Amino acid sequence: MAQALRLAERGQFTAHPNPMVGCVLVRAGEVVGEGWHRVAGEAHAEINALNAAGKNARGATAYVTLEPCSHHGKTPPCVDALVEAGVAEVVVGIEDPNPRVNGKGLTALADAGIRARVGLMQGDVAKLLSGFISRVTRGKPFVRLKMASSLDGCIAMASGESQWITGAEARADVQRLRARSGAVMTGIGTVLADDPSFTVRDASLDIGDKQPIRVVLDNDLRMPLSAEMLALPGKTLVYCINDTKQKALKEAGAEVVRVEQNEGQVDAALVISDLARREVNDVLVEAGPALAGYLVSNGLVDELVIYQSPHIMGSETMGMFRTPLWTELSDRKTLDISDIRRVGADTRITARVMD
Repeated sequence: MAQALRLAERGQFTAHPNPMVGCVLVRAGEVVGEGWHRVAGEAHAEINALNAAGKNARGATAYVTLEPCSHHGKTPPCVDALVEAGVAEVVVGIEDPNPRVNGKGLTALADAGIRARVGLMQGDVAKLLSGFISRVTRGKPFVRLKMASSLDGCIAMASGESQWITGAEARADVQRLRARSGAVMTGIGTVLADDPSFTVRDASLDIGDKQPIRVVLDNDLRMPLSAEMLALPGKTLVYCINDTKQKALKEAGAEVVRVEQNEGQVDAALVISDLARREVNDVLVEAGPALAGYLVSNGLVDELVIYQSPHIMGSETMGMFRTPLWTELSDRKTLDISDIRRVGADTRITARVMD
């Protein structure tokens, strides 16, 4: 199953919106076939493993990270293929939370006389599929907020200068975060200040044509028609409250979506729900302190990824979060840190915001 997980991870940049899945076929103690799901619409992991095994699949045990599908989608059911190949047993990491599958694949295997077990390394599989599980079960993507700061928590000088706080290794690591995300979200302030592209530029990541959707929260459509992201391949979504200027922006290449306001600005919760309807599993937020503070204050962040550089930038600087007035210690947000590691000269902290 550990090998099946490693295989599944190969699809982290290309499988979405489908889940990452890996499969290993073992017969008489020997691996006879391996497979993973690369691109939505192409063969699933089980099919690739069965094709690799050929006749050796008969009597084998299939270790697969996610419950095999039992319905016709863009491809035929994997359960049917496993039954036809004559596998003896299927060991599953977790049940598929998708209501179209949930438990039905395991039942179909049992009905065909194939032993089926579920729960092996389920915590590791669930972590790998956090975005897919979030979208299917909660109706919203997994939201990951990335920040880069100095050791004293600053993200820019008072002038707005911020390039670059962290080193090349940390910036390369962010490319991987982008590549595994279905969308990158920011606020109009960041667009006006930096004119970012939010594309994956690291050719070694092999993303094919899977550039993330670019998402901008822009109350009054101040988005410049000359913004770099509008001229790039892929989709740019601009969410607004006032859409009176939408015609010109649409002609420039954006899709404009009007949503209700919350606290005088675009309701980010509605944006996140809309992205789920667009089959986005993971959202990476790269934004300034206003949007970052709003998301954290409103409980809309699932995970924080903070790249902290060993610099002290001083007091006349910009902090990471602009929040409502917090006056008591009880107002603070507690973090559950799951990982701390060096990335070049910088430190990457991964944490969950506690309720």
